[in-house]
Amino acid sequence: MSSSSRSGSSFRDPSGFLFVRDGTLYRQVNRVYRPWYDRLLESGLYGELVAQGRLVPHEPVAVPPEDPTLASLVIRPEPVGFVSYPYEWSFSQLQDAAITTLEIEQHALKYGLSLKDASAYNMQFQRGRPLLIDTLSFEPYREGEPWVAYRQFCQHFLAPLALMSLRDVRLGQLLRLHIDGVPLDLAAGLLPWRSRLNPGLLVHLHLHASSQRRFAGAEVRSGTRRRVSRTGFLGLIDNLRRTIAGLHWEPGRTDWAEYGRMHNYSAAAQADKRRIVGDFLDHARPTSLWDLGANTGEFSRLGSARGIPTLAFDLDPSAVEENYRTVRRDREANLLPLLMDLTNPSPAQGWRHEERQALLERGPADAVMALALVHHLAIGNNVPLPQLASFFASVGRWLIIEFVPKSDSQVQRMLAAREDIFTDYDQPGFERAFHRDFEMRSREPIGDSERSLYLWEKR
Repeated sequence: MSSSSRSGSSFRDPSGFLFVRDGTLYRQVNRVYRPWYDRLLESGLYGELVAQGRLVPHEPVAVPPEDPTLASLVIRPEPVGFVSYPYEWSFSQLQDAAITTLEIEQHALKYGLSLKDASAYNMQFQRGRPLLIDTLSFEPYREGEPWVAYRQFCQHFLAPLALMSLRDVRLGQLLRLHIDGVPLDLAAGLLPWRSRLNPGLLVHLHLHASSQRRFAGAEVRSGTRRRVSRTGFLGLIDNLRRTIAGLHWEPGRTDWAEYGRMHNYSAAAQADKRRIVGDFLDHARPTSLWDLGANTGEFSRLGSARGIPTLAFDLDPSAVEENYRTVRRDREANLLPLLMDLTNPSPAQGWRHEERQALLERGPADAVMALALVHHLAIGNNVPLPQLASFFASVGRWLIIEFVPKSDSQVQRMLAAREDIFTDYDQPGFERAFHRDFEMRSREPIGDSERSLYLWEKR
């Protein structure tokens, strides 16, 4: 018997929805949207955007729809390797997704179409680039009508990017709290006064927020909506693009971003660590890899360079930003850097806790790497070793993990300002804790260091 379920994140748009049947993702196109869907394909816009790598490709399939009372047809989109969310992206990832959205809108207008949605959640990263995954986001452009997705774009992209650029990059996490986008009045109140000197921010954010406050609750009268010429519409999109492109944020010299240059490995130890990790990957031959605490991705690339789809998680915005810039510069297709605090990972949230999946709901990976991480979780965050082992077992089958003893200078620095209550934190205690969930396949000391690398396989 086949199993089928409608996606918890796909219910707001009457045009259609996503559903999963027997492990395959489909999209139902409803009758109400069918004329616009046909126009998208017949206009040539679909083919152009797919060829540019800006729109997810799909194919019609002869499978029963999930809701026959509404359905016109069913399509099967190309699967996205990993679904990530805007609050997990670096500054440049969010900026690139914003610019791609505007470029898609500019192309759509050439074909007499326009985006009716400008949600950041409609964008995903595939092969290192932002990609629109909602095929049903297009509608016919109507001369004189304003851009219906303007407010949504400003809340999902412009407001958080302005806050990250001009106030504090960590304010991007407001997208985790406000999943419908950062309210413009909130962003305007948090931004420094000098942001008003930026003409784009003045118009699209500050004056936009003032307009929302002024007309909140006002009676809407027929014929009072301001008409916008096609030239004015194009000018709006171009001005938004220039405003977004003009925002900048440079990674700071945080402890984590500098770790790759400040760690206590000798050159010989670093080379030996790379060799061992590579050997472990060759032994496990995973089909997917999550590197937890990846920093700027040096060891993540040992996986992605082998053709393994790799996620590089780190809690430091500077490290993730540097990692993504390298992905973009070198056009790396198998590596996706993401912002993640493992002590407070992305939760399930939204309507019925189903619109946005928790981190572990998007797994498991075939293999996990945790290099120079355990001491930060066990000592820095007081997570007992058995709980760490159980967590890693829930994430993936294979585990490549580094044990850093108390005698290591990094751990000594952590213990200098606190009492050592970690009586079980030693190599025998580490191995006992992990043996409950894993079988040890290999253990190798890292040359010219006190550290060891382990390859475990889940029981």
